[in-house]
Amino acid sequence: METTFRKSMAPLHTWAGVLLGAVLFAVLWTGTLILFRGEIDQWMMPQTRLAAAPAPLSLDRAARLVLPLVPAGATQWRIDLPTARTPVAVFSYRLPDGEEYTRLFDPVRYRLLPQPGTDGASGFLVPLHYSLHLAWADTGKWLVGLAGMAMLVLLVSGVVIHARLVAQLFTFRPRKGLPRSALDLHNLSGVLLLPFHFMLALSGLAIFITVFFPQAHVATYGAKPKAKAAFMAEAYGRHAGRKTGEPGTLASLDAMRREAERLWGGEQPYFVRAWQPGDAAGVIEFRRSYAREVTMNLDQLYFDAATGRVVRRFEAGPVMTAQRVLSGVHFARFEHGTLRALYFAGGLGGCVLVATGFLFWLESRRKGHARHGLGGVRLVEMLAVGGMTGLVLSTLAYLVANRLLPADAGLPEWDRAALERATFYATWSIAFLHAWLRRTAAWREQLLGIAALALVAMLLNWLTTGEHLLQTLANGRHAVAGVDLALLAFGGAAWHAARRIGAGRGSGTDGSKSTGGSDGTAGTNGARDTSRARAGEGTGA
Repeated sequence: METTFRKSMAPLHTWAGVLLGAVLFAVLWTGTLILFRGEIDQWMMPQTRLAAAPAPLSLDRAARLVLPLVPAGATQWRIDLPTARTPVAVFSYRLPDGEEYTRLFDPVRYRLLPQPGTDGASGFLVPLHYSLHLAWADTGKWLVGLAGMAMLVLLVSGVVIHARLVAQLFTFRPRKGLPRSALDLHNLSGVLLLPFHFMLALSGLAIFITVFFPQAHVATYGAKPKAKAAFMAEAYGRHAGRKTGEPGTLASLDAMRREAERLWGGEQPYFVRAWQPGDAAGVIEFRRSYAREVTMNLDQLYFDAATGRVVRRFEAGPVMTAQRVLSGVHFARFEHGTLRALYFAGGLGGCVLVATGFLFWLESRRKGHARHGLGGVRLVEMLAVGGMTGLVLSTLAYLVANRLLPADAGLPEWDRAALERATFYATWSIAFLHAWLRRTAAWREQLLGIAALALVAMLLNWLTTGEHLLQTLANGRHAVAGVDLALLAFGGAAWHAARRIGAGRGSGTDGSKSTGGSDGTAGTNGARDTSRARAGEGTGA
């Protein structure tokens, strides 16, 4: 019974990985990068490379700078305060049609900064991570949710299939053939990072509870048009007020901030927002920072805009607090560099887990598919190469475009940021086409492309800003230096992997010892290792 159950998990494990592996890799790769979105933003927006503010931002002084920008009829404006990782302040306002405008300003000199002309990591990689930029009917979010469910299925079925978890934790034979060493690394990364990946997949599903479980509120709030709005207000808090049409005034924001900090026991806000600005019914909202805790709290304080008197205090209930704990675990917004570095390593480990799973699947079937004239390996190889090395290539192309495009670049209906996004998608599309045409050879060629683009991106940062790596290290610009060092590391790793693949081919008598030849065949050693690996694991796949 036990053996039968194990074998029954193998097809589930295999097909979940093959069908959703590329989406899963995209989610893991972008999720890993955006752990340092503030640092990547500084790299892509040189005008934001400011020294940390020596004193807290004066909200009253900031309001005098930015409020003249707010047009009549705006429904809200907001100021996000600078942090240790983000030295600029962010001002935004929203119009009745939902359109939003954003400006950055220097919190020390209280001056507006030039428009960055880029979405950076926060505006592009973050939504790519959770929605794939597919907005229609939340298609992207559903695909990402499906990938999250697939991750849970893969982890559970993987535990059932690979019963000897402790032994596999200490088993890695890099000198064996590619199928065997890929499976070893797949098992090792899967076992070592099992709790981390399970936690991230589960918390990711919990974050979008209102998308994946759209009817959850109906039982309590009903199905009327305003039912969901009532649920959202009670769960997440909101006190926007209704416009009266009478002009309003604005009391001291700094005084409201001091009162908020007193009521929160010294804890600081991370943004201030005005609802119904300029109206007699206007209210000012402060949100408490969660930089020093895991839970992404929903603590809010609302002040009457004219008098500065507290009109409402909101804290999440028990269920929402549990959801915000999971959100905090997933987002990792807390200020803890070591923990964030561990998250980064775990995310890269997830990418290795998916990549080695693809490699094992391809190498263990390449010879059989070629013998029977099947096209499955070629199709999956295109998805694997384009979805993994192609995605890394397109990310680097996005950075290179950011440094190459002139500040005023643009086309009709396309601004500079749109050109950067177009570069990303064009590179990704070409990577899939290249993978289909070049088949096995595409692995090495795209890895060499990654090595070259990573070096080019780092050099372009030097040439366009005058700040090279040694200079940013000496000047304490750790955010920029960290991105440059990461580019060097990724480039070096890609170059080393490309060399290993080339050496593997060169040592084979038929050009297929480790990776399989370009004709789609595997060498004798690889076939023997594959057979042993599949038989030993009892996958039956």
